[in-house]
Amino acid sequence: HWSPAAIKSAIMTSADIISHERKHIVGETLQPADVFATGSGYVNPSRANDPGLVYDIKPDDYIPYLCGLGYKDTEVEIIAGRTIKCSETSSIREGELNYPSFSVVLDSPQTFTRTVTNVGEANSSYVVTVSAPDGVDVKVQPNKLYFSEANQKETYSVTFSRIELDDETVKYVQGFLQWVSAKHTVRS
Repeated sequence: HWSPAAIKSAIMTSADIISHERKHIVGETLQPADVFATGSGYVNPSRANDPGLVYDIKPDDYIPYLCGLGYKDTEVEIIAGRTIKCSETSSIREGELNYPSFSVVLDSPQTFTRTVTNVGEANSSYVVTVSAPDGVDVKVQPNKLYFSEANQKETYSVTFSRIELDDETVKYVQGFLQWVSAKHTVRS
């Protein structure tokens, strides 16, 4: 009974970032793969079947997203199957879609919100751990999420800021945050 977005979230947030041989994911040249080649990692079906938390998106959530991307009313109407007036819709930035990953251009500090749904046990709590890449400061608020029932939703925010480093500027970096409970690890 999950939405396609919840299923995709479960697959992404439960994926393994190292192989079964305990080695880093490699690309076609058998060298360590970069962020563009690894994506979320190797699919782990057993963990995806019981992910703990999911990031869900309803079909109507895409309308403010598409309007925010600059699509014309007629283009959004084709997708939505009904009349849409982007000028009357509160559009959202690309990074505000409730998606399990973040892509951030660090020209200035940016804050994004996400809502997770507890598809695990009732009465569970999660603590965030952050593995920030060099040159990026990541702050998550709140740093703990508490769930008293299944299908309960909780929202958190993440602020990304650039840290000036003495060495060369890197074009892109990858990091992750994890919501960790007694049973689950949910990685974004």
